[in-house]
Amino acid sequence: MEASRTGRMITSFGISEAGTRQGNEDCFYVDDDLALFVVADGMGGHLAGEVASRLAVEAIEHFIRRSEDSTDLSWPLGIDADLSLEGNRMRTAIHLAHRRVFRAAESTEEYTGMGTTVVCALIRNGQLTVGHVGDSRLYLAADGNLRQLTTDDTWIAALAASGTADPATLATHPMRHVLTNVLGANEQVEIHVSEHRLAGGEMLLLCSDGVHDVLDLPALAPLMTNGSDPRAVSSAVAAAALERGTHDNVTAVLVRYDGGRP
Repeated sequence: MEASRTGRMITSFGISEAGTRQGNEDCFYVDDDLALFVVADGMGGHLAGEVASRLAVEAIEHFIRRSEDSTDLSWPLGIDADLSLEGNRMRTAIHLAHRRVFRAAESTEEYTGMGTTVVCALIRNGQLTVGHVGDSRLYLAADGNLRQLTTDDTWIAALAASGTADPATLATHPMRHVLTNVLGANEQVEIHVSEHRLAGGEMLLLCSDGVHDVLDLPALAPLMTNGSDPRAVSSAVAAAALERGTHDNVTAVLVRYDGGRP
């Protein structure tokens, strides 16, 4: 599955492959005009993961679009004074996505326990707003450097942050993929939102764990910093993940920001 949109200041391309899996539980959204980009990685029983990721993406897109020019909005989480308007829009959109997935899981027996990760990027007036839950990631390439802007909601990431285990142990730990925070699986969710200034010329990568499980920062860096065409870079990232033998679905959304509005 592929999708691309080209805007005046933003160019994006997304690709998603089932890989070795029979189905694809990843879902993504790209819209250069709205300047919104989303990757979700669902989990659950038969087809439930696919449903969870799709519902989450749809809910996020719907609220961001509805709140674009509206001054008459309800804010079910209230307003976080530490975030900008765009940050609060992102926080609310992800919360509404969580509520939609959770309610769907409660109302249909075959969807019980389903959930999804999500990572989102929203660009307005040179500001990048990042929202995420779970272990789907966002990377930023700028001035020849690549850095990860999200922190995984995983048991192993929490252990690594505590400094109680060495990197070699963490790399092979049997619980390294256990998620501690996802959309829809439990009534409560922790939503992470961060905001960053952009200067122009940056490249963003939003991806599912089928990519970053097999492509670490040193492997991703040359792919991200040596190219400027989102279609070519996203295809190269997906191909590299498949070549490295990933055992999960592979989704890569590349966004190039050249400055200006939005």
